[in-house]
Amino acid sequence: MSILVQFAAGLIFGLGLILAGMANPAKVLNFLDLAAIPAGRWDASLLFVMAGGIAVTMLGYRLTFARGRPLLAERFALPSASRPDARLVSGAVLFGIGWGLAGFCPGPALVAALTGGAPALIFLAAMLAGMILARRLASSSVRPAEQGRA
Repeated sequence: MSILVQFAAGLIFGLGLILAGMANPAKVLNFLDLAAIPAGRWDASLLFVMAGGIAVTMLGYRLTFARGRPLLAERFALPSASRPDARLVSGAVLFGIGWGLAGFCPGPALVAALTGGAPALIFLAAMLAGMILARRLASSSVRPAEQGRA
């Protein structure tokens, strides 16, 4: 049952990305181009998409946490860190740079790749290479004494 719910959620998410224009890198880059604001060329439509997503997420969290436990799991899997660390900040910076350069973030890139877009495929290849590199760097930075706890 859980896999079907995840599949349905992914389909709805992908459809939402397409309808919102997030799978179109030109639209995303027009949103990220803050220099276009004074010229009146800035595309603010994705701001409304993000605001809508935040509103739905806030409602979803309220309803979910009011239940006391998840519907399809034994307990909630919440992060234990309470403050940003160097990995989180550097990851966010790299994400923002990649988004600004390519006009894609991971979800929309997957959706765009399904339509056969070469830029999306190139982005996904670079993203996967970055993920592999990050994993190798993280595993090499763990000292032998810490490996049992990592």
